[in-house]
Amino acid sequence: MFKDRNDAGNQLATLLAKYKDDEVIVLAIPRGGLPIGASVATFLNAPLDVVLTKKIGHPNNKEYAIGAVSLESIILSNSNILDNYYIERETERIRRTLKERHKQYYKNRSPKKLQNKTVIIVDDGIATGNTLMATIALVHKQKPSKIIIAIPVAPPSAINKISNLEHVEEVICILQPDNFRAVGQFYKNFEEVTDRKAIQILDYFNSKKVSEM
Repeated sequence: MFKDRNDAGNQLATLLAKYKDDEVIVLAIPRGGLPIGASVATFLNAPLDVVLTKKIGHPNNKEYAIGAVSLESIILSNSNILDNYYIERETERIRRTLKERHKQYYKNRSPKKLQNKTVIIVDDGIATGNTLMATIALVHKQKPSKIIIAIPVAPPSAINKISNLEHVEEVICILQPDNFRAVGQFYKNFEEVTDRKAIQILDYFNSKKVSEM
């Protein structure tokens, strides 16, 4: 059980100490991943950025991810089962949302370049791992040298799925409970991370040079 996201992030950070000498970029999945990412990035003296992707839900079950969309790319786990019209319509809708979030989070700056970097993707927890799998595929397209996944809590089935991906160097997960029902059950304080709070965290990191943190 974690006190809150900061506590979870601090515990993860110590497990990532071996990457201190790498050229690291910490990528947080908004919004819940940002407090986690802030703790990890501070500990590693690394830049913090967000990975702006959103899952494409199955037409018969929106919670089941069949792919993911970023502003530049789309990844589908099995495009044969769906018609192109549904994919195009969902991609368009999701990208409208991502563009709004991009304006909020990035303002006048550009996303950090991931090529040849050790990229550590963090979130406050995962349930099925399907959305994260698609996100990893999108990040891999940017040619990082390593992709590390750092998660406070997830069910064993999700961790096995992520660990078996060829693009993933290592998966670090503190809690892997068999009785997993929801991420929030493993936090004493799991209050929502608002867009305002997420933007404050990003602005703080981007207003300082990494060497000054």
